[in-house]
Amino acid sequence: MIKTVIRINNDMVMVFDEKGEEMPEYQGYFKDVKDRILEDARQDSVFKHWFGYLLKPETVSRKSWGKYDFPPEVEIFTSCVIDK
Repeated sequence: MIKTVIRINNDMVMVFDEKGEEMPEYQGYFKDVKDRILEDARQDSVFKHWFGYLLKPETVSRKSWGKYDFPPEVEIFTSCVIDK
């Protein structure tokens, strides 16, 4: 059963059960796993955001976690290759 759901900077989602074990069937990009997680998560599941430079994830409401848009102050990190 889903206990903790964490959305991170690169829009990936990590999901853990009540024993703290990862649940790979629910992990992936937010847009791909959001609906399945919200459907299967229990009422006591904990939703978190780990954006920006926070040292620990911030607990948020299920509704807030389920919104697609990032807060404007959050910088989404991407990588790129620059030819010299």
